[in-house]
Amino acid sequence: MPAPLGLLSLADGWLLSQALYTAAQLGIADVLSDGPRTADELAERVGTDPDTTYRLLRMLAGHGVFRELRGRRFALNAVAEPLRSDSPHSVRPLLAAAGHPVMWATGAQLKRSVETGRSGHELAHHITGFAHLSEDPELAAAFHDAMRVTSQLAAASILAAGDYSRFPRIADIGGGSGYLLAAILGLASHSSGILYDLTPATATAPDVLRNAGVAQRCTIENGSFFEAVPAGADVYVLKNILHDWQDEPALQILRAVREAIPATGRLQLIECLIPEQRNRFHLSLWLDLHVLLTIGGRERTATEYRALLGKAGFRDIRVTPTAAPLSIIEAIPA
Repeated sequence: MPAPLGLLSLADGWLLSQALYTAAQLGIADVLSDGPRTADELAERVGTDPDTTYRLLRMLAGHGVFRELRGRRFALNAVAEPLRSDSPHSVRPLLAAAGHPVMWATGAQLKRSVETGRSGHELAHHITGFAHLSEDPELAAAFHDAMRVTSQLAAASILAAGDYSRFPRIADIGGGSGYLLAAILGLASHSSGILYDLTPATATAPDVLRNAGVAQRCTIENGSFFEAVPAGADVYVLKNILHDWQDEPALQILRAVREAIPATGRLQLIECLIPEQRNRFHLSLWLDLHVLLTIGGRERTATEYRALLGKAGFRDIRVTPTAAPLSIIEAIPA
């Protein structure tokens, strides 16, 4: 592809994103789960125009999402399978959040974010991303559903990289609905857990923990990790928490943990680290702009996390990569 066309193809990535969002919202993959169908049949099932339904799916098939057959028929393929709502690896909630109109208005502010250093969400909606969640139940539901999926997708890789059975009491700080903690306690069968987050974030946690069969070994406590966290756990797990914040608020969170952690305790940050090598794509580089736009946060290198942890009173910092694009950054109190 000539260089200008390659650049223009990148610039039109927004259209592919909206096409995926549209297919996910319409439930196209669910309809195809029992076999190929024509565009007309799909349109009748999901309530859309037959011709534009065909054009949407033809474009997606050209990008390897779905497979176009003869006679304007379409079938699922391996790439499209996670669009099914019943797939164990479903990303449908992530696409629903990514394509949400609030997100698109936020993304349109990237130039102003770069100019000012402010979050695109504040620039577009005149309210912080987290404050917006407390005022918009529909947006909050989409956000928490997306966070559930990220925890479910990452859990196996995190558990494979870290032995949590060595910790009698495990605190998941900012753990939301508790999917990660439930997975950890499912393997660490002799451990107990503390799920700590704001009250709205833990609303569905009792059901999650009960369905996982770990509710009797887990307590739910509510509060702000900027102020204090539960004391006395053997390990404090913070997954994708610090990347939401610039350095000063991140230090405030770490210092709250430092106040609560016993001398023999351990801290684990689970984050997507920016690699030291340049000029190579890595998910963290995309996430870095994503959290800038949505909540004014930032991704960091391992070196930057080491410096942050040192300032907060932690030492012996070790980084363990996982099979997912996440690393476990473990430290002990200094």
